[in-house]
Amino acid sequence: MKLAIVGQQDFGKAVLEAFLARGDQVAGVFCAPEKPGARADALKVAAQEKGVPVFQFASLKSGEGTAKMRELAVDIGIMAFVLQFAPQDFVKIPKHGTIQYHPSLLPKYRGPSSINWPIIRGDAKTGLTIFRPTDGLDEGPVILQKETPISPDDTLGTVYFDRLFPMGVKAMLEAADLVVAGRHREAVQDESQASYEGWCRKAEARLNWANHVDLIYNTIRGCNPAPGAWTTLAGQELQIFDARKHAVRSFGAVKGKIGEVVEVTDKSFQVSAQGGRIEVLRAKLGEAKKVTAAELVGAGQIKAGATLGT
Repeated sequence: MKLAIVGQQDFGKAVLEAFLARGDQVAGVFCAPEKPGARADALKVAAQEKGVPVFQFASLKSGEGTAKMRELAVDIGIMAFVLQFAPQDFVKIPKHGTIQYHPSLLPKYRGPSSINWPIIRGDAKTGLTIFRPTDGLDEGPVILQKETPISPDDTLGTVYFDRLFPMGVKAMLEAADLVVAGRHREAVQDESQASYEGWCRKAEARLNWANHVDLIYNTIRGCNPAPGAWTTLAGQELQIFDARKHAVRSFGAVKGKIGEVVEVTDKSFQVSAQGGRIEVLRAKLGEAKKVTAAELVGAGQIKAGATLGT
């Protein structure tokens, strides 16, 4: 098939390479312009290396964007990790329209941080959706979906890089084949089940040690590796990445004050919370690099009795 890819970064690059690897013709790539001083977009670099024309428009709503898509005369448009708004007069130009990837089971978790939030909320599963883009945010008809479980110790990194990323690349190829062959079905999203979540950024990643240990642990998992769950230690920011949860079942069994470092070993340190403890295995203090908890302890930066979050 002849196609155009609209996307960015590593996921867009992987989708481009997957279509080219099986012999499809990529007539052009649309990706957002880089911000001043930023390194070149991975999709842009890969396309240029493979001789695929690259188009970077400040907005896909511009007449030049629609004119270029019309000029390419492709069978289908492929939207792979797109942060630019793509209007209907752009996405409907290809012969078979355009399909888009979203890393959640739509209509749940519409929005930009759709991988973080199911983990933070303690969901047992997530997935991906290939759908028709409309002017509404992640609201178009669903073409196919794939599910994956979220284990109690999964992180953003394991869910995305180990599963939703490779599954998404394959799903884009599968959906494109179905659409071009006219063998697909489109299911309208059930608005009664819809949810929208905004960005999971620094403000959302701050830990409140007065919360239940389950929520604290899920926040750490859902923000690992980015944006990084964080707290404070003696006025410095302490980001927590790899950790374990130790829950207690009986009332009063939690030792120490909320947020107190109650146990320090040569491998980790544990912090008291409602209903249990968080054992920290990897963290980043201040402007230093990410290190093991053992290194922080060995350097005397973490000591029993210290209180986090104050």
